[in-house]
Amino acid sequence: MGKFVITKDSKGEFRFKLNAGNGETILVSEGYTTKANCENGIESVRTNSQHDERFEKKTSTNGKHYFNLKATNGQVIGNSEMYESAASRDGGIASVKNNAPSATIDDKTV
Repeated sequence: MGKFVITKDSKGEFRFKLNAGNGETILVSEGYTTKANCENGIESVRTNSQHDERFEKKTSTNGKHYFNLKATNGQVIGNSEMYESAASRDGGIASVKNNAPSATIDDKTV
């Protein structure tokens, strides 16, 4: 089962990452000024991850593959790690789609 992990960075911003059942990080968020906004971001991932058109498949300048998950307004709500191949990136997308809806939340800020 997947897990969202909420942390607070050195700037005081809240961030989350989505880990697959094996503990591998499959999606990370941008920084949020409040925990409530971070939690809203998690709910947005749960919803938007179920729509293929919200995943933006990209290739970096060094040839590695990654993806962004976007909300309905086009704002990026999470991005992936870099993958060696497009097939691996697509596997990462499938993992987000499978894990996000039922992932638990582990709040490391309390």
